[in-house]
Amino acid sequence: MDDTKDTARILIVDDDLDLGSVLDALLRQAGFSTCLVTSGEAALEAVEQHGFDAILSDVRMPGMDGLELLKRLTGHKPSLPVVLLTAHGTVPLAVEAMKCGAADYLQKPFDRNEIIFVMRKVLAAGEQAGATSPPLPTGGLLGDSIAMMEVRALIARASRAVATVMIRGESGTGKELVARALHESSARRDGPLVKIHCAALPETLLESELFGYEKGAFTGAVTTKAGRVELADGGTLFLDEVGDIPLPMQVKLLRLIQERQFERLGGRQTLHINVRFIVATHRPLEEMMARGEFREDLFYRLNVVPLCLPPLRDRGGDIAQLVRHFCTVHGKLNGRVSTTMDDDAIAVLERQLWPGNVRQLENFVERLVVLADTPHIGFDQVRAELDRQPLTVPPPSDNNRPINLGEQQRQSERVALTTALRQTGNNRTEAARLLGISRRTLYTKLAEHELL
Repeated sequence: MDDTKDTARILIVDDDLDLGSVLDALLRQAGFSTCLVTSGEAALEAVEQHGFDAILSDVRMPGMDGLELLKRLTGHKPSLPVVLLTAHGTVPLAVEAMKCGAADYLQKPFDRNEIIFVMRKVLAAGEQAGATSPPLPTGGLLGDSIAMMEVRALIARASRAVATVMIRGESGTGKELVARALHESSARRDGPLVKIHCAALPETLLESELFGYEKGAFTGAVTTKAGRVELADGGTLFLDEVGDIPLPMQVKLLRLIQERQFERLGGRQTLHINVRFIVATHRPLEEMMARGEFREDLFYRLNVVPLCLPPLRDRGGDIAQLVRHFCTVHGKLNGRVSTTMDDDAIAVLERQLWPGNVRQLENFVERLVVLADTPHIGFDQVRAELDRQPLTVPPPSDNNRPINLGEQQRQSERVALTTALRQTGNNRTEAARLLGISRRTLYTKLAEHELL
C-alpha cells in the first residue's frame, strides 16, 4: 500500500472535537492532508466547496449521522470512498454501512496503524478500480439493440435462481451495473450487496478483506472484524476482476463456494454463510487455465451462468439513447439541468468506435457538458473535442468471442479513414494522399463506412 499518494486529502467528520483532533493529528503525521468538521451538514458543505479523496466519519452524531451522510454522498459523489468509525461495531451495523456504500468501517477503540492502513487501502483500491471516474449510472443498461435485449432477458432469468453468475466483457461495458441489476431483481434484494475489487488488493490483504480476522491475528488487528463474505450473508457477494485472484487464494475461494463455510484469519471457529456469488472479469480465463494461472475446477464453479456483455461498437444503435441519458445525468450533477445535444453532434459520436465502451462515452459526454458555453452541445463542439483528444484504437476482441478477420480489418480501416480526415481537416484530397489511395477509392470507402 506504500505506493498510495500520502498527499491525498481526507475529510474527518466527528462531533467529538477532541477525538477528531486526535484523528486529524494521526493522519497528518502519516503524511495526509486533512480537514476536520464536526457535523454531517458541515461535511456536505465541505465536499461541495473542496475536493477530497476520502472521508473518515463517525457514525453516532447529532443531526445527520454517519449513515445518513454516507447515503447522501453515495447519491451525489459515488466515487468518493467513505470509511465509518463507530464504537458500536456490530455485524448488523457493518452490513448496513456496506449496503449504503461504505468503503470500509473501523471500530473504537481504534489502533493508529489500523487507521492509517485502512485509509491507504481504500485510497489505493479507489485508484486501481478507477474511482476518479464515476461508476456507470443505470444508463449502461439502456438500449434497444438486440445485444442489450438479450442481456436484459438473461438477467431476468438468472435473477430468479441462486446459481453463480460470471459476467464477462471488456472494461467499461457495465459489469458492475449488471451485478447490481441481478441482485436487485432477485429474492435477495433486501439483503446486502457486498462487492470487493480483487485486483486492487495484494493476496494477504485480499484474504483478510474476504474472510475477516480475529483480534491479534496480525499486527494492528486490535479487534475482531467481519470480512466481506460474512457481511454478505443473506445477500450477494460480487467479486470484481476475479481473474486477478492469486492461485493460493483461488483454493480458499473454491472451498468457500463449494462448502459455504470459512474461518476468519487467525480464528478456529468455522462459520457458515448463505451467499449468492456473482463474479466479473475481462481476463481470458481459458488462456490462463492453459498456462496454469487459473484453476480449472474454480472456473467451472464460477462459470455456471455465463453472461457476456457486448462492447459498445457492437451496439451502435444505442449510442444516441446513452448520450441523451448522460447529458441529463451530468447536466444535473454539474448544475446544467437543461443540457442537450444536437442530432448532428450525436451522429458524430455514433461513428466512433469507443474502445473504452460505455464508460469512455460517458466521460466524453460529461466533459462536453462541463466545457459547454451554452445548454446546447453542437456538431462543432463535439468535433473540436474529438480533434483535441482523439479516441484510441479499440482493444482486441474479447477472448470469449471468435476473432473475425473481416471485422478486425473493417474496424482498422474505419480508424484509418477517420484519423486521416481528422488530420487533414476533412480535406478529402489530402486524406486520400495521406492514405495512399485515389479520391474515387476514398469516396467508396467513406460510403461503405457511412462517413460521407
